[in-house]
Amino acid sequence: MNRMIRFLSITSIVFTGILFTNTISKSNEPTIKNVAETYEIKAVKLPENLNLAGERVPIEKHDIRERMDRELLVNTYWQSNGLLLIKRANKYFPVLEPLLAKHGLPNDFKFLALAESAFIDETSNVGAAGMWHFMKQTGKEFGLEINDNVDERYNIEKSTEVAAEYLKKSKERFGSWTLAAAAYNAGNYGISKRLEAQGVTSYYDALLPDETERYVFRILALKEIISNPEKYGFVFDQEDLYTLPKTYTVKVDTAITNIASFAKHFGTTYKDLKLHNSWLRQNHLNNRSRKLYEIKIPTN
Repeated sequence: MNRMIRFLSITSIVFTGILFTNTISKSNEPTIKNVAETYEIKAVKLPENLNLAGERVPIEKHDIRERMDRELLVNTYWQSNGLLLIKRANKYFPVLEPLLAKHGLPNDFKFLALAESAFIDETSNVGAAGMWHFMKQTGKEFGLEINDNVDERYNIEKSTEVAAEYLKKSKERFGSWTLAAAAYNAGNYGISKRLEAQGVTSYYDALLPDETERYVFRILALKEIISNPEKYGFVFDQEDLYTLPKTYTVKVDTAITNIASFAKHFGTTYKDLKLHNSWLRQNHLNNRSRKLYEIKIPTN
């Protein structure tokens, strides 16, 4: 009898120990939650007053509403890219805004430049270059110097002047800034041909190639998000944003045999000088014609 009682007691103790150990083990296991418990992907609400350069977007039309919604969603939830664009906009918009005003373009066209190049000095896979993404032939037709030594598509002041000239001519042709923006993507002839074939006069009534179908809406989405970043979940401090270092200008009407030595003479480096003058494509400036160039020298 005593042996049976001892056996039951030992069994009870062992069972209790196992149960206690399992309880502790389970309590230490991380709680696995569903994605929905920690992250929400919310639909965006379309503003009713969307416009490009004062021209209203007819979002009461079903297809227009869906196309606008698509670009707002894509640019809202591609968070890393969106935050980078906000940071770069803070760097270059202060340069672009007075240039647009000077050349008679609505301020909204700074978002077109951002949509074109993302403010990165890279050549596209079809050869478009600079902030405004000009093709080489188009740039030359509008008077930009483009060769192995100098490429003024990368000169912000000169390329903005050419972009303004192109867009204003398109506006005169089509009577609409929205169509002028579309023509910047598809070309004046391409837009004109499709409008004529379809018997319409509005961008929002025309059936266009997919890239051009999305183009204006992407510009509008960038305008909306960058103008109201907190509304779309972008949180940052002012010091997180990029800024353009201060420079002063040196005018040169002769050849420069070695730009690295030229930079050193002004107390800067080849890299820093080229970052501010990316239109200089080599380590020398030929300048056989004795043209007057303006070179920006960083002050820090």
